[in-house]
Amino acid sequence: MSWEKAKLGNIIKIQKGKAITKKDSKEGPYPVILGGREPAYYIDQYNHTGKAIVVSRSGASAGYISFWNEAIFVTDGFLVEPRENIDIDYLYYLMKSHESELMGLQGGAAIPHVTPKIIGEINVCIPDISMQRKISDILLKYDDSIKNNRKQIKLLEEVAQRLYKEWFVDLRFPGYENYKIVDGVPDGWTQKKIFDLGEIITGKTPSTSKEQYYGGNIPFVKIPDMHDCVFPITTEVSLTNEGANTQKNKYIPQNGIMVSCIATVGLVNIAIEPCQTNQQINSIILNNEQDLYYVYSSMKRLKELLEGVGSNGATMTNVNKTKFGKLEVVYPNDELRKLYYNYCKPIFEKIYALSRSIKKLSQARDCLLPKLMSGEIEV
Repeated sequence: MSWEKAKLGNIIKIQKGKAITKKDSKEGPYPVILGGREPAYYIDQYNHTGKAIVVSRSGASAGYISFWNEAIFVTDGFLVEPRENIDIDYLYYLMKSHESELMGLQGGAAIPHVTPKIIGEINVCIPDISMQRKISDILLKYDDSIKNNRKQIKLLEEVAQRLYKEWFVDLRFPGYENYKIVDGVPDGWTQKKIFDLGEIITGKTPSTSKEQYYGGNIPFVKIPDMHDCVFPITTEVSLTNEGANTQKNKYIPQNGIMVSCIATVGLVNIAIEPCQTNQQINSIILNNEQDLYYVYSSMKRLKELLEGVGSNGATMTNVNKTKFGKLEVVYPNDELRKLYYNYCKPIFEKIYALSRSIKKLSQARDCLLPKLMSGEIEV
């Protein structure tokens, strides 16, 4: 099998995204892609439809490569398309295999950025179009399985959230006909501050100048790890025992509920093992374990409130520990909270199993990727 050496710039076309702000558009169905891992927001316009490869142009994610198969609006990123005899799926995986190299070539000082020239100078080897499709078909099977697992997780979480809304917002819980409403809530229910639900721990980052503090087995959860998941199965950064023990009071135990409270607020995760977080996250160590799924679902509905509480005229939303702890939630009686816990437990156990499966599939795909792209494994 022959592979042709080329510069990436010889096999792609690069188009810079168009500038747009929320003021220039209305809310709509089309995701605005800044080049990061997820849409920045959604608007009523798009500038590309169909399969698209987007390279993040600037900031901490400069060089990150994402793939989209829908109508999108690309702004602070580069839209990359294949030239003749290059399969777009294969091109995405080829570029993804060089992503760490690309991110390492970021230019600029104050704000990291990549340019078409930086992207185009990357050296690649490519087979003929038929082999490209065979390789991409293998990798697509892994990504399709991952997508299906994520869809199942989303559906399962929606089941838990719908039940929460029916019982605790619409007040159509089992036996509701027999309860008298007092001050807007059923008799026997109360309002509780988050402080009353358990201990609140605000995370902290160990000194980044100490290399020996990082690269161990203790997950260090940051906001990017919390997106699109219930359990932070994988974290970008981990701590050693030495690093974590410099701040022993920052440990979050299993089933601690983590809530992002600075910049991107309202993301909620459940810890699957002892871990630590950075300072952008407040965690709740519950007094009562049967409150786990009730409090998790309550936190999921607090996004708008958190944004309001954290808005103080600054450019970045910041809900500190005191503000967070003073927020109030409705607190149903013991019987109903326990009933919700028992109903949700198998749902969240299934979500956890699917999340573990996603991690294994991702690891297998990432292991195959460089070997397929170099021709080490023949197809």
